[in-house]
Amino acid sequence: MLTLWQSLRMFLWMTLLTGIIYPLIVTLIAQVTMPQNANGSLVIQNDKIIGSSLIAQNFESNRYFWPRPSAVNHNPLPSGGSNLSPTSLKLKQQVESRKERLNGSSPIPIPSELLFASGSGLDPHISMETAYFQIERILKERANYTVETLKTLIDDNIEGYFGIYYVNVLHLNLLLDRNSP
Repeated sequence: MLTLWQSLRMFLWMTLLTGIIYPLIVTLIAQVTMPQNANGSLVIQNDKIIGSSLIAQNFESNRYFWPRPSAVNHNPLPSGGSNLSPTSLKLKQQVESRKERLNGSSPIPIPSELLFASGSGLDPHISMETAYFQIERILKERANYTVETLKTLIDDNIEGYFGIYYVNVLHLNLLLDRNSP
């Protein structure tokens, strides 16, 4: 009986320690040291949450930079890839459809980021190459921009580390709208 009582006390103590005390301490430290990150890196505009800088949104208008395709339609709850194999007919059809939408028969090579979904389906960043590739499409819809101003906009918002550079699609699109007439 003594062993049962000791086991029960240890179980309750460990439940309290690992289930309540530890999560509260970690949450408190996160809220004090990095509240923006701890609260989901939400982007707020006019007192309204318009997205998160860590989760891609589905921009389809030609007026905006497009993120990588998503196998889960940019829904963060069932995040994940499509798990289609490289020999999959369905994957081939998706890629061909995306190629046609992006530039039809243009000889300019399309960055693979715009053809294949990310592993999570929620990647909010695109490479510099992918951002530059989209400039011509955006220029057709936004007469107040030039190639140089869009390149500057991209270059001024580079993020990255260890030689890997990228831009956040939501941030670029917010800047596009902010600078539009």
